[in-house]
Parts: sequence; structure tokens; C-alpha cells
Amino acid sequence: MSITQTPAYASPVDHAAYGHYGPGRLHLSPDWNRPIYPFQGRVTADGSSGFLSEPGRYHLYVAWVCPYAQRAAIVRKLKGLEDVVSLSYVDDERDGRGWAFRERRGPDPVNGFTLLEQAYDATEHAYGGHISVPVLWDRRTGRIVSNNFDLATQFEQWADTSVDLYPDSLRPEINKLNGWIYYDINAGVSRVARAATAEDRENERHRVVAALERLDERLSGQRFLAGDTITEADVRLWVTLARFDAEYNRGDLVSERTLTDFEHLWPYARDLYQRPAFRETTEGLPAIWDSPHGRGR
Repeated sequence: MSITQTPAYASPVDHAAYGHYGPGRLHLSPDWNRPIYPFQGRVTADGSSGFLSEPGRYHLYVAWVCPYAQRAAIVRKLKGLEDVVSLSYVDDERDGRGWAFRERRGPDPVNGFTLLEQAYDATEHAYGGHISVPVLWDRRTGRIVSNNFDLATQFEQWADTSVDLYPDSLRPEINKLNGWIYYDINAGVSRVARAATAEDRENERHRVVAALERLDERLSGQRFLAGDTITEADVRLWVTLARFDAEYNRGDLVSERTLTDFEHLWPYARDLYQRPAFRETTEGLPAIWDSPHGRGR
């Protein structure tokens, strides 16, 4: 199905009519347990998974405001897959209906959906779970492949092979980094915000700050997290660093130090931002990110 000449859009966000997103859809416990995603398909180069990697078959639904979705957008651009896997954005705001397509970010160019929920319902009728981005959609079967997928290694026939985000020799180290960066930093900043008690908040704050200090020390002797090349671990960390001062640490919620106060993390983050894959998938960073010596709040 393709969109008509007149794009289809969802009605404006209406919390009075539809409520706020979360109850019945998303686990909102203080521990911020991520929901279990039912769609766990994989695209593979040989098609053994049932989803063969091929140009023009797959579409990415992402959101500018979602760091997890931004990772997919960064990897797609780093690997030079813009003409292989198409991409579109949902609206930044959502009510109880979940992510939607509105004029600010444009229509759904693949199915003409007005709500991302329609993609989920097309995959599993009467689906009642979490409506998440990123979503990898398969045009051929008309269904969601997965919310958690691999663009970094399975499209090499069409990708920029000079960029290897998951090299064989570094995989054990990258896996280790990804594990604790996810828990201590990516999810850690959200656990601070959702902490049920002041004591819990302090514990979570210290955990995040300790992780940032650990990474700052690591970067004192190397350019990227796994050495001299950008890997998946750098992409994972950067989406949180880009939001740290403006979002997660507003009012010193996490740390009395801003990102600019970290001797090695700050120039590292700015270095990544100079690259189109990071810069062009990010909105709203202040001018200080462009300054070679930018510091301060």
C-alpha cells in the first residue's frame, strides 16, 4: 500500500480524550524494567532467518526523541545504507495511542498509517503491548521484523565496508562494554528520574557518575571506547551523552558536573558530533558542541 496524494495524519495529541501513554502499555515501575518485545525477527545476509537482507525491502520507523531509535539511524548512516533501508520519523509527542504520524515529521511513506499501532496490529491482530521505536518493517511480508535488529553486519553487500562497527577481534570487548553502558548509563539516567525514594535516587546517581568517570579515564588513553575505531559501543554511549546536559541532568538531577566538565568524555562526544552520521541524526544541540574549545554550562 502507498500513501495517497493527500498525506494521512493522526489527529493532534489529545490527553483528555486518550490519556497519557503508559498505563496498560508500558511498565512504569521504579526499576524501569524494559518491556519484552514480542517481535524478535532477524534480517540475515543468507536469508536463513526468513528475512533476507536485500535493498529496498525494509523500512525503519524511528523517532527523533528516542535514543534507542537514534542508534539505528546512526548505524544506518555510518554504514552508508540510506539507499538500501528507507527511514521515516514519527511525531515527537504521543498520547495514549502511542507514536503517530503528523505533519511536523511527515506521513508514513510506506503504508499510509496514521498511528504506529497499525503496524503492530498488522503484525499481530489486536496487539495490546508496548508501541515502541525503532521498528524494522518488511515491505514484502507486510509485517514488523523486530524492534531489535542488526544493520551493522548483515547488509555488507551494499554497505560501506570500510566501517566495521562490530569487528570479530573486538566483539568480546564490545559486548562487555555494551552490557554495562546499557545498565549503568543508558538505563541508569532513567532510573535516577524514576527513583521511588531519595535514597534510591542517590544510589542511582552515584552509579551513573561512577560509570561516566570510568569511561572518562578509559578515553584518556584512546580515541574511542574500543580503541582507534568507532564501534557499536560508541554509538550506544553517544545517544545518552548527547542528551545528558539538556535532558537527563537538568537541575543537576544526576550530577553536579555537566558533560563539559569531563576532561576526556566531552571532547570525545564533540568529536563524534562532527561526523554526519551523528550530527544529522541529532536535533537541538547548542552551539557549544561546534566549538573546538567549548566548555561550561
